[in-house]
Amino acid sequence: MYTGILPIIPAGGRLPAFESGVKVTALGGGHGLAASLSALRLLTSNLTAVVTVADDGGSSGRLREELGVLPPGDLRMALAALCDDTDWGRTWRDVMQHRFTSRNGTAGSLDNHALGNLLIVTLWELLGDTVAGLRWAGALLGARGEVLPMASVPLTIEGRVVATVDAAHPQGQVIRGQARLAKAGGLDNVRLLPEDAPACVEAVTAIHGADWVVLGPGSWYTSVLPHLLLPDMREALCTTRARRLLTMNLDVNDLEATGLDAAGHLRVISRYAPDFGVDVVLADPSSIADVAGFTEAAAMLGAEVVFGKVGSSAGTSVHDPLRLAAAYRDIFGDNQHLKVKG
Repeated sequence: MYTGILPIIPAGGRLPAFESGVKVTALGGGHGLAASLSALRLLTSNLTAVVTVADDGGSSGRLREELGVLPPGDLRMALAALCDDTDWGRTWRDVMQHRFTSRNGTAGSLDNHALGNLLIVTLWELLGDTVAGLRWAGALLGARGEVLPMASVPLTIEGRVVATVDAAHPQGQVIRGQARLAKAGGLDNVRLLPEDAPACVEAVTAIHGADWVVLGPGSWYTSVLPHLLLPDMREALCTTRARRLLTMNLDVNDLEATGLDAAGHLRVISRYAPDFGVDVVLADPSSIADVAGFTEAAAMLGAEVVFGKVGSSAGTSVHDPLRLAAAYRDIFGDNQHLKVKG
């Protein structure tokens, strides 16, 4: 049984060896998924990232609109996060994340495009296969794991504003599009379009074949929840024999979660996916104001709460890869109290 707080691993310190072939499938999008992957790649190369495909802003939004492809940005970030901490890995990580900037006064067609987005789309066009293209990109980068899209078609996310933050997003307004939703304020009635979109077959297989499924951290409504809104994905997450770990955000007060405390985040999961159960919820104690209420909400999901200092020592709302890896290692290694799913 977990008690107290997991040990602190200082930034820059060495993580004790984790000799395990544990199979992990991590789900999310954007910076949140990149944080969990940066930690998980220190523990295992038996790793699959399943990424949301509802982004419609920036470079991804332009490529999606102009070429009719999946938005590549979150997929690119996941690949970059899986690069090794070597000269090769760091160089390719920087190449993938490089953005073009037009000269002052010039409206260039490449302005703000990330090179990694263009590389991924090039592979898709040449190979005619989304998963194969991502595998080729991963091989080029020497990625420690595989990156897969959540769905085989681009998705659109829609929601209603329930806690407005400015006059541009009045309460009750229904907003469509991930880029707009992320800035709108507190949300409700969130759904994906098309509602019956097919999940990526390889992603569903990875969920069923994992020892552990890790969901979060990330923007709760636009990066974490979408995996439970897609019917095929939700069914896989509810029926997999893998153990399920939910990683909480360090900042529970971002715009789209306006009005929610940490326990409220867990109640959102229960409300949208009442059949979804969790084995462990991992949270940094600094993010939980009401421990009793949070523990009670976790119990609604069937989960045990593990508190661990996983934030950056700089005091920002950023997960430290070594600390997060240490927490994951301890959770994966202590299985005796978790019932085996039948």
